[in-house]
Amino acid sequence: MKNFTALITGASRGIGKGIAIALAQKSYNIIALAKKPEGLRLLKEELENNYHVKCFPFSLDIGNLNAQEDWFANLFPTLPEIDILVNNAGIAPEKRADILECSVESYDKVLDTNLKGVFFFTQKIAQRMISTIQANIKKDYKPRIVFITSISAVTASPNRAEYCISKAGLSMVSQLYAVRLAEYNIPVFEVRPGIILTDMTEPVRLKYDALIKEGLLLQKRWGTPEDVATCVASIADGCFDYATGSVFEISGGFSVLRL
Repeated sequence: MKNFTALITGASRGIGKGIAIALAQKSYNIIALAKKPEGLRLLKEELENNYHVKCFPFSLDIGNLNAQEDWFANLFPTLPEIDILVNNAGIAPEKRADILECSVESYDKVLDTNLKGVFFFTQKIAQRMISTIQANIKKDYKPRIVFITSISAVTASPNRAEYCISKAGLSMVSQLYAVRLAEYNIPVFEVRPGIILTDMTEPVRLKYDALIKEGLLLQKRWGTPEDVATCVASIADGCFDYATGSVFEISGGFSVLRL
């Protein structure tokens, strides 16, 4: 079997960890990035012991462009060619504040991580993918790129405006890269999770428990990281290679308009 490699940001927990496990089950080696190293150590043990793949863990703050430059200059060249990039890293505001009270600090922090950092990180990965294709370094090389956004890309929540803006912007970033990379046959996809049970959503669990019970979703349950990971694994398998630019909403029917 060919040795495939996935690079996943925000891989140490939640959706990112679910994706890492799903791809490891398909024998992908995993380059796992996250801001905090603790979860990465546990992930490496789990993937290598349970799925017998290689895991390359790196602590990196995607929102810190200087740290990004250092990583790309010193560590990235030592890594295998990337078959799929999954841009999953993202943060929520530390405090949910009304749009009329949103601080500059919170706005900058969220957008630096969720939008600007991801944009430039993808730029570097895409450049290497193109170089690999042109140099024919890896035979039958068919790279893919996935952006994990959110239903917040198209759903206004005035108590976390900076998060919604970052995800709406990232949705356009996905479209832009789909257009630009089409000539190299690199398909780009947006996966748009809905209400997913992770540590990020745990503080508002009771609120969403009630909303789901009241009929917010057609499928009356929380989504799981595995729900999102299944979609990404299908993309990695090449199931949607003729669908570049597509948006896959994993939301239990949240966006279906109904009376």
